[in-house]
Amino acid sequence: MNVLLLGGSPSAPSTTWRLTQLVGARLAALGHRTVSLQVRELPAQALLRADTRDAAILGAVALIREADAIVVGTPVYKASFSGILKVFLDLLPQDGLAGKLVLPLATGGSQSHMLALDYALRPVLASLAPRHILPSIYATSDQLPSNADGNLVPVPTIAARIDAGVEQLAHELEGALLRKAAGSLSGLAPASAPVTAFAPASA
Repeated sequence: MNVLLLGGSPSAPSTTWRLTQLVGARLAALGHRTVSLQVRELPAQALLRADTRDAAILGAVALIREADAIVVGTPVYKASFSGILKVFLDLLPQDGLAGKLVLPLATGGSQSHMLALDYALRPVLASLAPRHILPSIYATSDQLPSNADGNLVPVPTIAARIDAGVEQLAHELEGALLRKAAGSLSGLAPASAPVTAFAPASA
């Protein structure tokens, strides 16, 4: 199944993007194909002008369309998700996430920003008609330290949430794959032979 890693951070390097990649690596290890899209790499003018004819914007929207699931990561600023992510989501059609699974991730400076996922990001995602939005994962910078190699080593509470999120998303993707396979098989099933009604023979 195809999983899109959607990065909504305007900065580089980005702790949010590293968290998103960590989740993506876990999903890839389970056999899912992951593709990355960082909104900050799209043309700024095309984003701000909502130029849906721009080649890069068309390509980004196509990645959304082709994905079975989207892991969307954003930093939290002033109790809301990033502005560039909002600008990009506004470019999608009203049913732009139809049939898709979505796992929201966010990072922030303190626990007080945690509710921004539920009160700011999730309603916007829900308005795009996804099949299911999984429970959000939020972590502060202090909960995402790095080791000597520069890799994220989440604290145990966050690691457990990541484990649960990856497990649930993988389970949902497996169910979607089974439904897709069942639909394909039903389309190949031979049509039933027509039933012919015979008039009773005369005595």
